[in-house]
Amino acid sequence: MKTIGLLGGMSWESTVEYYRIINQETKAKLGGLHSARCILYSVDFEEIEQFQRSDDWENAAKMLRDAALRLEKAGADFIVLCTNTMHKVAEKIEADLGIALLHIADATAEEILKKKMKTVALLGTKYTMEQEFYKSRLEEKGIKVLIPDEMDRNIIHKVIYEELCLGKMLEESRIQFRRIINNLISHLAEGVILGCTEIGLLVKKEDSKVPLFDTTFIHAVKAVEYALR
Repeated sequence: MKTIGLLGGMSWESTVEYYRIINQETKAKLGGLHSARCILYSVDFEEIEQFQRSDDWENAAKMLRDAALRLEKAGADFIVLCTNTMHKVAEKIEADLGIALLHIADATAEEILKKKMKTVALLGTKYTMEQEFYKSRLEEKGIKVLIPDEMDRNIIHKVIYEELCLGKMLEESRIQFRRIINNLISHLAEGVILGCTEIGLLVKKEDSKVPLFDTTFIHAVKAVEYALR
């Protein structure tokens, strides 16, 4: 089994889920007492969030690139960046690496195409929903991406940073997500991407009439598949 390099801490709430899913999946595939070979580098999310807020993606990329290089030096065979939003700087992280970075949008697109869907909704931070770095990766594969209106994008973004990243799961926020999802379904979304690694902590399959694509779960399972090749 290859050694998985987990670049996490954005937030640690969802990084815990990566570690759990990766080890459960490894045990399911190999049996016995097997667990995953992995190395975790967890950044201080406060620093990353300040870079995001000030639109300083260059320094955010530098911090994550340095962390990825440390993982490579420690013996990781490939990198899993445990966040959707920071894939905005994925190419800059990869630039100096001698190992692969398993891209979360590619893994998600693969699952969407398996279900033969052409139109999906994307929920995530405002950076992920509004900018092109994530949507374009899906659209290149023939997937049409719908996003909520501005008011609902603001609601989602606030819930992520002020609740989910702090470990708060509030029923009123779940109700808001259900409303937003139903509205996107009315605009012909065949599925919904939970495009922030924390959203799956709050929103479950019973909250949607169409399939949900939980990027944390998808990315973690793909990591195990890649590690076992």
